[in-house]
Amino acid sequence: MSQRGKNENSLRTSASSALSAVNPNAPAAVDPNERQRRWRLVLGGEANESCGGLSGEDIEIDQALAALYEPEGSGGLKGGRRGGTEKSAPRVARWLGDIRKYFPSSVVQVMQKDALDRLGMREMLLQPEMLEAVQPDVHLVANLISLSGIIPAKTKETARMVVRKVVDELMRKLAEPMRTAVTGALNRAVRNRRPRLAEIDWNRTIRANLRHYQEDYKTIVPETLIGFGRKSQKTQRNIILCIDQSGSMAASVVYSSIFGAVMASLPAVKTQLVVFDTAVVDLTEKLDDPVELLFGTQLGGGTDINKAVGYCQSLITDPTNTILVLISDLIEGGVEKNLLQRTNELVQSGVQFITLLALSDEGAPCYDQELAAKMSVLGVPSFACTPDKFPALMASAIKKEDISLWAAKEGMNATRGR
Repeated sequence: MSQRGKNENSLRTSASSALSAVNPNAPAAVDPNERQRRWRLVLGGEANESCGGLSGEDIEIDQALAALYEPEGSGGLKGGRRGGTEKSAPRVARWLGDIRKYFPSSVVQVMQKDALDRLGMREMLLQPEMLEAVQPDVHLVANLISLSGIIPAKTKETARMVVRKVVDELMRKLAEPMRTAVTGALNRAVRNRRPRLAEIDWNRTIRANLRHYQEDYKTIVPETLIGFGRKSQKTQRNIILCIDQSGSMAASVVYSSIFGAVMASLPAVKTQLVVFDTAVVDLTEKLDDPVELLFGTQLGGGTDINKAVGYCQSLITDPTNTILVLISDLIEGGVEKNLLQRTNELVQSGVQFITLLALSDEGAPCYDQELAAKMSVLGVPSFACTPDKFPALMASAIKKEDISLWAAKEGMNATRGR
């Protein structure tokens, strides 16, 4: 079997999506010829005899797949085993154009990530002409941030433009749900006895006036009106995002920065953002510009969660109105005993302490299950959270609901103490 066949996980996903994109109107019941065509694209050139050859556009699609998943051949992105002086840059640039031509953007992102991870082709991101050809996404931003220290001067402006494009798109998608959830939760935390019409909490008003039900008119006379609280200009909640910036948390760093910037724009919430590896860096002052904030992180390195939580502990002045969100896979390189002691102190003081094992769309992460269980016993639930659920999570925390129950209701399987 070809190398392409051996790497079936990413390739089969890409190939299947690609085939649907090439022929989106194909019937649900695939005829034998179409099935053979698909298998030929999945398995590569060695399947010519069993599946038949390709023609037309399929040849170019096959070449684009082979360039990535059969890199040992002469058509590979990094060149073949033959000698030669041709630079890889033009070849990569052509390949980037080809995959954008034949594959949908979701598959392009998968293939770009494979090119970076499998072939070590970081040079894709070090030249402006190639960077301009890449499909921007969260993973690309994470790679650019990790390379920020070595990106050539001529490429830095292009890199910032790419990051800005992704950040702006995420802000359009995530900002309003975040603002709505947080302000709604804050407004409902305070009741108003003289509400305007738009502020009336009808459910509570009806319950409070049931004794005034008028049988003749089949209605209730609302003698007492109960409304949601009006927006307060003073700080009602302190939120600290403490983000592990090790390489495995790259996508979480991007999403956390976006949400941090949105919350920092709300006057009733004081938001602080701290990133850490073996050192701790407070990036709160950069929350007004998510792009600058992201370039202030340094993805990779070790992990000292205890030191980071200790720093966050020093920031807390009003424990009962503070929400500390630790975003980490809990693979601790510091002193676990001290971390657990700090965790207990924070919970006992009244801080709402939540651990997100990931804030991304990538599913359940690899994490230290034993440490998660120990923290859960102390009252700190741990679970992965997708970006679309994060606003609701913060709203639940602001209303001081049981986060473990909220996570279970949302199907997040929070780690809970026994």
